[in-house]
Amino acid sequence: MAFYVYILASQRNGTLYTGYTDELFRRVTEHKAHALPGFTSKYAVTLLVWFEEHESRESAFAHEVASRNGAGPGNWS
Repeated sequence: MAFYVYILASQRNGTLYTGYTDELFRRVTEHKAHALPGFTSKYAVTLLVWFEEHESRESAFAHEVASRNGAGPGNWS
């Protein structure tokens, strides 16, 4: 099973959101539909700008946390 880290934006150079999931298409569709209340609905963050596939949930989670702490995708080890 694959897991994904993804980044959404509200617009070009806009608000960013980082998340991880095991069903990327479903999750992005939920964000676009504002199906769940929260940050992405409040700030209209719906544009998928980047994603990366991982082999384990632990790896995806670690990279999602690293990106929230300022280490962008190009800086992950």
